[in-house]
Amino acid sequence: MTVTPIDLFASFVRLDRSGEIHAEKRPMDLDQDGWQLTAFYARTDADVHADHWEVHPEAEKVVSCLVGKIRLYLRPEQPGQEEEEIRLTAGTAAIVPRGRWHRIELDIPSNIMAVTLPRGSRLEKRTEA
Repeated sequence: MTVTPIDLFASFVRLDRSGEIHAEKRPMDLDQDGWQLTAFYARTDADVHADHWEVHPEAEKVVSCLVGKIRLYLRPEQPGQEEEEIRLTAGTAAIVPRGRWHRIELDIPSNIMAVTLPRGSRLEKRTEA
């Protein structure tokens, strides 16, 4: 097998339960089995769909700020509670619990990496309180 570099910012990397790893140039099928590693450069809040909540019902998610500064928000679990804000700077990460709605906003343009099991993932438009 020939080993070649993978451009993480142009690929989706799938880690199968079988132990195989696949790099794909197109968006992955969210119903495929296996974990997904995604790295991307975010210039504006639109690049991280800051106006939407996201949830992954089948697994936790690691969100890492590789370069820059971002804010990870967790949606309140009970009415009347505040959003939980986690500030991430270069080289830090946070684990989003399974089934917890979350979103990202940028402080400055940033390189972000995320790892999750995407099966069943959903987006929901954020409404202002």
